[in-house]
Amino acid sequence: MMHSFSRSSSFSFNRSISFNRRGTPLSVGSPRVNARPTWVSRHFPVITVVGYLGAFFLVICASYSFFVPNLKLSFHGDTSLDTSASLDTCNLLDGMWVPDESYPLYNASDCLFAEQGFNCLGNGRKDREYLKLRWKPRHCNIPKFTAQKVLEWLRNRRLVFVGDSMSRTQWESLICFLMSGVADKKSVYEVNGNRITKTIRFLGVRFSSFNFTIEFFRSVFLVQHGWMPKHAPKRVRSTLMLDKLDDISNQWVESDILIFNTGQWWVPGKLFETGCYFQVGDSLKLGMSIPTAFRVALDTWASWVDHAVNQSRTRVFFRTFEPSHWSDETRRFCNVTQYPTPETQGKDQSVFLDIASNTVKNMIAPVTLLQITSVSAPRSDAHVGTWTDKPSVADCSHWCLPGVPDMWNEMLLSYLLL
Repeated sequence: MMHSFSRSSSFSFNRSISFNRRGTPLSVGSPRVNARPTWVSRHFPVITVVGYLGAFFLVICASYSFFVPNLKLSFHGDTSLDTSASLDTCNLLDGMWVPDESYPLYNASDCLFAEQGFNCLGNGRKDREYLKLRWKPRHCNIPKFTAQKVLEWLRNRRLVFVGDSMSRTQWESLICFLMSGVADKKSVYEVNGNRITKTIRFLGVRFSSFNFTIEFFRSVFLVQHGWMPKHAPKRVRSTLMLDKLDDISNQWVESDILIFNTGQWWVPGKLFETGCYFQVGDSLKLGMSIPTAFRVALDTWASWVDHAVNQSRTRVFFRTFEPSHWSDETRRFCNVTQYPTPETQGKDQSVFLDIASNTVKNMIAPVTLLQITSVSAPRSDAHVGTWTDKPSVADCSHWCLPGVPDMWNEMLLSYLLL
C-alpha cells in the first residue's frame, strides 16, 4: 500500500456544504365532504417516497463531488501540473513525498555513467516503493521536463558540478536522465575516456549531438587542502587553508551553470581524526571549531564567486547539505527503511544549512540556494545500505540511483528552464 509522507500529517477541510430546503406553502382550502379523491391525493405516499429518495441521492452525489477530490489531494497530492504559483513565491519546502507511477525517470542498469555502487536494484534490492515517489509542494508543482526539452535547452552550454561524492551522484543522475532522450548512445562519452570513479578529480561527459558538456570536479571542501606546515605540532599532518579556494578553481570559471556543494567531509572523522586542522594565512587554528571553519571557507568561496565569476554569463547555485540516516553517531549501523520516515528527527535542519543560507544572502553576485536538506530528510528508505558494490560496508549517506538525487535535479531544472 502506497502512502504520502508529509512534514505535516494533519489535514483540514476548509469548505463545507449546506443543503437548505425551502418549503413552498401549499394552500388547499377546506376539503369538501365526500369529494372524489384527486390523482395527487391517491398517489401522495408514493410521491413522498420518491421525493425523499431523490433528495437523498442529490446529497450523496454532492458530497461525493466535494469530498473525494479533496481526499485524493490530502492523501496522494495534487497530480496536476499547476505551475501558476511561481517557484519564487511558492514554498518548495512545504510539501510531501507522494506516489507517482511515472517514476523512476531512467534505469541505472542501462546508463553507462551510473556507478555500480549506486545502482541498488542492480545490486539486489527487491522492494521498489522508494522509486515511485516524488516531492510535491503544497501550493505548486515542480514541473516534469522531458529529456528532449532539457537536451535542447543545454545545447551549446557547459554545466559544472563542484563538490564531494554527493555532487557526483547528482551529476550521474542528470546524465542518466538525459541519456534516456538520446537516440545514439555512442554520441555521449567521457571526454578523457575515463570510467566513472570516485578517485578521479575531473570527469566530463560530452553530448556531441547537442554540443554541450556536463562536468564534475571533486573538491570536497571547496578550499585548498595542504600538507603539514613547518614547525607544526606532531598531531598536524595536513591543513585546510580556509582563506584560499581550491587550486583547480580556475577550471570552473568559464561555464554557464555552476552547482556547488560541500558538507559531508566537515566532520571530525574526516578532519581531526586524520590529523587535518585549519589554517588561515600562515597561522594554524588548532582550536577552531568545525562550524566556524565552515563559515570562513564559505566566505572565501563567496568572495571568489563575487569577483571571479562572470555574472552576465554564469548562473550559480549552492546546493545545501544532504542528510544521512545512520542509526548511531559512529556511522556503523545503517537501517534502510522500506518507506520514508514521517518524523525527520531534526535531520531537516543543519548548522551547515544555516551558514550556507546566511552566506548566500550576503553575497553580491546572485546565487540560488538549492535547499534540499529538508526535502531529503524523510527519505531514510532511499540510501544504498548494503545494495552496493561493497555489501560488507553499509552506507546510509549515499543515495540509490534512480532516487532522491533525481528530485534535486528536477528542482535545479525548474530554476533554469522556467
